[in-house]
Amino acid sequence: MKIALVHDYLTQRGGAERVFELLCRHFPTADVYTSLYDPKQTIELGDRLVQTTVLQKIPGATKYFRLLAPFYYPAFRALDLQGYDLIISSSTSFAKAVRKHPEAKHICFCHNITRFLWDTQTYLREYADYQQLYPFIEKLFRVMRKADIAYAQEPDLYIANSSEVARRIRQTYKKHALVINYPIDNGKFVFCDRKEAYYLVSARLLSYKRIDIVIEAFNQLGWPLKIMGEGPEREQLEAKAASNIEFLGYISDAKRCHLMAKARAVVVAALEDYGLVPIEANASGTPVISYGAGGVLDTQIPGKT
Repeated sequence: MKIALVHDYLTQRGGAERVFELLCRHFPTADVYTSLYDPKQTIELGDRLVQTTVLQKIPGATKYFRLLAPFYYPAFRALDLQGYDLIISSSTSFAKAVRKHPEAKHICFCHNITRFLWDTQTYLREYADYQQLYPFIEKLFRVMRKADIAYAQEPDLYIANSSEVARRIRQTYKKHALVINYPIDNGKFVFCDRKEAYYLVSARLLSYKRIDIVIEAFNQLGWPLKIMGEGPEREQLEAKAASNIEFLGYISDAKRCHLMAKARAVVVAALEDYGLVPIEANASGTPVISYGAGGVLDTQIPGKT
């Protein structure tokens, strides 16, 4: 059986990318496709050949990949995957749109519906300096929502990472999704019952992660907080943070696991689709302080985890 693995873009390292990394390990002979690939900023794929779309040829595309939103669907539709028996897409947005042979099967590991199209106001907060463009963006997104619904019909089977995401898929795309809570690699994490004084955030620095709320709280509390992760909001968040808050940027997996094991608690303020970070904290014996809605309700037990 000839298999293709497809991911939206490999230009960052978040939960969706870590799941895709596991898929690549599980299917070592499968061909890998994505729209854009920056090996320095994403998961470790070794010498695996990663085939990209025409967007890879655009100068600066991997750095400013969010600005290319209108072009991803055409780019994925242009990929020639007709020779594959099975396509497995890992998608929060565009990879689900790939074409397949009529007799082939397409399984989509859906981490979320296309967030910026269906939660537009949260997305636009990242571009507050460009409010004059909002009317144009709204018109563009209306067109893209229609395309999103149309291309969402391509997969033969949806696998959602949480009951919350399955609900969104059903509500928005009118498709049923099988819920499989994604696993983590337990071997990476060390259980530690001797905690240090600091609290920890592990997230991409994006507006929907609501790290601004965490910073406001810890500014008032004065408790030590370490923030792991990179993103376009880093400069704004650093400007709001008091001296008890430390930004670590992107760090290695080994150091990340060590910090998680030693933290007093891991803080998650976002309405998470699923959330691998709380489960990673569980594997480290570290309590989780999270917003009590969304995907975390599938995995976290109030008062226990």
